[in-house]
Amino acid sequence: MTMAQAWARHAVIYQVYPRSFADSDGDGIGDLPGVVSRLDYLADLGVDAVWLSPFFTSPMVDAGYDVADYRDVDPLFGTLADADRLLAGAHRRGLRVIIDLVPNHTSDRHPWFVEALAAPPGDPARERYLFRDGTGPDGGEPPNDWPSVFGGPAWTRVADGQWYLHLFAPEQPDLNWEHPQVRAEFVDVIRFWLDRGVDGLRIDVAHGMVKAPGLPGTAVASGELLDDLPIPYWDQDGVHEIFREWRKILDGYAPERIAVAEAWVSGPERLARYVRPDELHQAFNFDFLRTAWAADAYRAVIDSSLAAVETVGAPSTWVLASHDVVRPATRLARAERTGGAPGGAARGERPVDPAMGLARARAAALLMLALPGSAYLYQGEELGLPEVLDLPDAVRQDPQFRHTGGQMLGRDGCRVPLPWSGAAPPFGFGPPGSTPWLPQPAGWAALTVAAQRGDPHSTLSLYRDALRLRRELGLGLGPLRWLDQPAGGVLAFARPGLVCTTNCGPRPVPLRRRYGVPVLTSGPAPVPAVLPADTTVWWAAD
Repeated sequence: MTMAQAWARHAVIYQVYPRSFADSDGDGIGDLPGVVSRLDYLADLGVDAVWLSPFFTSPMVDAGYDVADYRDVDPLFGTLADADRLLAGAHRRGLRVIIDLVPNHTSDRHPWFVEALAAPPGDPARERYLFRDGTGPDGGEPPNDWPSVFGGPAWTRVADGQWYLHLFAPEQPDLNWEHPQVRAEFVDVIRFWLDRGVDGLRIDVAHGMVKAPGLPGTAVASGELLDDLPIPYWDQDGVHEIFREWRKILDGYAPERIAVAEAWVSGPERLARYVRPDELHQAFNFDFLRTAWAADAYRAVIDSSLAAVETVGAPSTWVLASHDVVRPATRLARAERTGGAPGGAARGERPVDPAMGLARARAAALLMLALPGSAYLYQGEELGLPEVLDLPDAVRQDPQFRHTGGQMLGRDGCRVPLPWSGAAPPFGFGPPGSTPWLPQPAGWAALTVAAQRGDPHSTLSLYRDALRLRRELGLGLGPLRWLDQPAGGVLAFARPGLVCTTNCGPRPVPLRRRYGVPVLTSGPAPVPAVLPADTTVWWAAD
């Protein structure tokens, strides 16, 4: 086992979405100096590493996931010197830093694509992307029926009649990963950032980089990321050859570096292929995020996840939130106990019971942090922030909102800037009088870091206590042993030095056995021999 595997196997990694984390200069957009100013907060919270969403040069059509220059920082976020200061400041505090790598597509302003558009059909400049002739009379129809994740077809026609592929926005043309220049370029980009001291890479759309030979059509009628049937643009075997090459690069650095895959694939067995010993170190366990609020569903996904990664000797990861999904405090606020899904909220979506949603989100967090493996937190999750569903249409910026004609609200609702302090916006996100790029609800005054810091019952205090105990007890490592369930709707399992019980049911449940002394609870303190509804309790042996 390498040292990289050792820290990654049990790390708690905190996702920073830079434009919504902290604004240092008052332009309404978070930046790298803002992140630097809050590093003490992250260290005090008790996380092991920070993952930063893209801060590279970009037209910002998709909030930085349309990269025009992979080796520089966009002026919105600062400079390369700011990135170096962030790395140094994080390392002084014992925090590792993971950055986003976006290899499936570039921006349409990337020099390669600008060159491709200026070149005629058949020119080598176009071979780094996926240009094709159209079908139908005069080539007026797309080359195949592939849909864009953001809505509409995945093809756009250029002035000379050819079409290019973009599985996301038209401003995000897909790269051709069969082209040697593409592979060589990203090897160089990876080395550029590792040489600057970056500790790891999060691989965006890791499952989509390679397409099936010949780009065959599919019967899929929408841009769903998952399907029970093989899809010729997701989870192709060719991606694993790329990751084996990258793993050799990562293994050549000391101290060791890691990579984690964003791979929306069908089932834990397929996901485990991304974390074989000669590939990536981790892959996001989105099956856990998508699980319905039900004990049997959670037990099934925990068992299947652990069993799948055990076959390849890798750790499982656990995820409840990210910049791409509805926040758990809102997602779980529904009586029907549905699971999560990629993408933002639908038009007209409203939480059923916000108090219930927050209770379940807190309970799910304690459940997740008691599991063996690595856990990922999304900024604001530790504050219990809800999804902001009532943003005015005029301020929404997610391309998903635009390309679906507003039918999907998109992901802006989970990207509203963080509230740090104060009684009114910008809540310390930026200097007084500044206007955040997305409006913050006035009701967030009670959810600021300052308001929660001194409250022992706040969600922030719950996360801090849980992360402290997780580290003290070594919960990221070691076995998990299921215990007899005290009743339907309840999970109970033992970890080293701890028993975790979660009641996913709507009513308190009598406990038929003694688990020890309650040391942390997500909700009301358990009365003797009773586990409250929608609550997780950690018990220490007495």
